[in-house]
Amino acid sequence: MKQFATLFLILLFALGFSQKVPNVSINNLKGEKINISTMDTSEPVVLSFWATWCLPCMEELGTINEKYEEWQKERPFKMFAVSTDDARTSSKVKTVVKSKGWPYEILMDTNQTLKRGLNVNSIPHTIIVHKGKVVYSHIGFSAGDEDEMFKKIKECSTAK
Repeated sequence: MKQFATLFLILLFALGFSQKVPNVSINNLKGEKINISTMDTSEPVVLSFWATWCLPCMEELGTINEKYEEWQKERPFKMFAVSTDDARTSSKVKTVVKSKGWPYEILMDTNQTLKRGLNVNSIPHTIIVHKGKVVYSHIGFSAGDEDEMFKKIKECSTAK
């Protein structure tokens, strides 16, 4: 039975199975509710899960920021930095974002509803959503991962 389940999962992924985006609403820094399942994903949408205490997260978002403007000219995409800071550390988010000068929209997942809905278990975790489905998921960060992410974003333009 285990072999059947494994084979079934392999076939699903081989046939292009993608996780759908959950029907979850979280706030941006202005306090406005953003529903992830109803956002326009005709262009790629990057969800980068991070926290103020996570050094690899800061490194990833900083590295993306260095290339963001250039990438936007080549292949427009939306970028959301999803803070997973809880009630104890969420007050630091605005200060960190302002000091870093990130141009991304910041979403606050203080109850980790979106994080659970997308099965994000550790951060940094980057997800690309295109046409309502998760088309890329990457855990962790090391130099060069940002280029792999952008390659996947560019591939979305050729996906039908």
